Amino acid sequence: MIKLSITLVLCAGSLSAQTLTDGIGGAFTLIDQTGAERTQADPDGFHQLVFFGYANCQEICSAALPLMASTVDVVAASGGTLRPVMITVDPERDTPEAMAEALPVHHPEFVGLTGSPEALQTAYDAYSVEFEELFVDPFYGTVFSHGSFIYLLDGDGTVLTLLPPVLGPDMMGQIISDYLEAS
Repeated sequence: MIKLSITLVLCAGSLSAQTLTDGIGGAFTLIDQTGAERTQADPDGFHQLVFFGYANCQEICSAALPLMASTVDVVAASGGTLRPVMITVDPERDTPEAMAEALPVHHPEFVGLTGSPEALQTAYDAYSVEFEELFVDPFYGTVFSHGSFIYLLDGDGTVLTLLPPVLGPDMMGQIISDYLEAS
């Protein structure tokens, strides 16, 4: 079984276990690409791969979104169900309509989430997400610097682990399958 979630921390002379997911995750309510309200819990109880990015990102998102899609297929081939989810850091361009067009290119089950600035900030804060506008590309628009971790959530929306996008879909699939078997 592969687990990426345990780190040992030495604090003031005592040894304590701390997971990568301590303090990460929480409740949010956003809108998906169909206009339906969604929370951190999957409506069908499926485990979720969650990534914070934007649909027309030419940098890390252009690698992370296809990686997530391939991982969903790897997990499905072994009998598991996993939903890929992107929460936007660019709500001006990532409208429900824009995400409905862009995300299915990667996978038909992809869910795109957006919302009001306040609702999105709640999600950003819960997942310790930081991003900033870097510059405006004349062809693609605003370019943002943002994190690259992919969060694995259970069906209730609890963060199980963080997955770096340098892992291939087979390795990610194995890690996720271990979590699916444990639940």
